Amino acid sequence: MSDKKNVSNMPEFLRKLVVSLKRRPQIIAMIAFIAAFLIYSLNLTYVSHTTARIQGPNMGLLGFVTMLLSMLFFVCFLNAFPRRKKPNIAMLVLMLVMIAIIIFSDVQYSRLIHIALTRAENPIAPEDYILRAQSMLRTHIITLVIGTALVALLPVYAKVLRSIKTSVEVQDNGKLGAIEIEE
Repeated sequence: MSDKKNVSNMPEFLRKLVVSLKRRPQIIAMIAFIAAFLIYSLNLTYVSHTTARIQGPNMGLLGFVTMLLSMLFFVCFLNAFPRRKKPNIAMLVLMLVMIAIIIFSDVQYSRLIHIALTRAENPIAPEDYILRAQSMLRTHIITLVIGTALVALLPVYAKVLRSIKTSVEVQDNGKLGAIEIEE
């Protein structure tokens, strides 16, 4: 057995982490989606200031849809991968539809920012919060795409994780047979 696939030589916390990932490999994709949610929600101030400054058509609605579906998405994700059962295909499809709507909303919002900054008459000055919102939307889209790719590749890396040996070998000192249990 090669040492690459043997985790028993690693620290105990790392071995427990690998065992946990072997049981529920979808946690890896969940971490990517949590990162995407945090990226958007912690920068929501920039989005709201940008919406107030530009006041493009449906900008507030697009921001609302992104935030709402970002929260509802986690319910679908948790129901798509129930514990010790096969994945729920209906919830998985609903989850992917929500991701597509979120990405569409982000792209539309970015497009409205770009139109406001580059229009011929009365263009908006590119202020710091507007540029940060635009950059954050790109990062949010990329993180969502990475999370979606991780969901799609779940069977692949789940198989790789299952091939890692995480059992701990107990060594016998030769005195196990001499132990007697007295009443």
